[in-house]
Amino acid sequence: MLNETVLDKMQSPDESRYEKKVVVYGMTMHEIESIVKSHPAIFTEIHSPRYINNIYLDTLEMSNYFDNVNGLSTRLKVRIRWYGDLFGFIENPVLEFKTKRGLIGRKICFPLKSFCLDNKSSLERQQEIFMESGVPEIFIEYLKTLRFTLLNRYYRKYFESADHRFRITIDSGMEYYRLESSNNSFNEKKVDYHSCILELKYLKENEDFSESFFNHLPFRLTKCSKYASGIENLYS
Repeated sequence: MLNETVLDKMQSPDESRYEKKVVVYGMTMHEIESIVKSHPAIFTEIHSPRYINNIYLDTLEMSNYFDNVNGLSTRLKVRIRWYGDLFGFIENPVLEFKTKRGLIGRKICFPLKSFCLDNKSSLERQQEIFMESGVPEIFIEYLKTLRFTLLNRYYRKYFESADHRFRITIDSGMEYYRLESSNNSFNEKKVDYHSCILELKYLKENEDFSESFFNHLPFRLTKCSKYASGIENLYS
């Protein structure tokens, strides 16, 4: 069940944005990128490509996962995100509480102290890092009810339209690792090198332009959650 107190803390409509996803099969990232760059909105790359890594946390009952697959209009994901190397000494990690109400996403981020991800990593140590990093108490109390569930990694490219109203990311090379609260060997792994995920992001004020935007893309919107996909690949 969602922690409504946490969600209430996250409502800041000026930063809310639509997030719409497409799963593309049978095409390379280069082919998808060519389609994006041919769009009349004139998309250009705005950031160096990079690997994104996430540790997901969920309740013992996997409430956040089931809220997603059951299509609840209000959903929450809790993750630790960082860039670059997957294992070893992790610099500049960020704790993210991400909520979605329908297609509108919002997140609150807290910088964390650096930590090491290896077979000695544990939920107990991670909970200590949350407190040592100054995460507010209301979030600490919620984090105490969660456990590790999934580690994932993918490669992302970033694009923005010439008028700066729309952003697109393209993710490829999904890797999923089962994650326990301690004693992880990271041997239980699934990979998906056959699909890419394209995501369109824009502020609520630009929703009126989104339909014409999608008319110039040969893709259909799909429901997609990397967290849910990882859980289903590893636990089913």
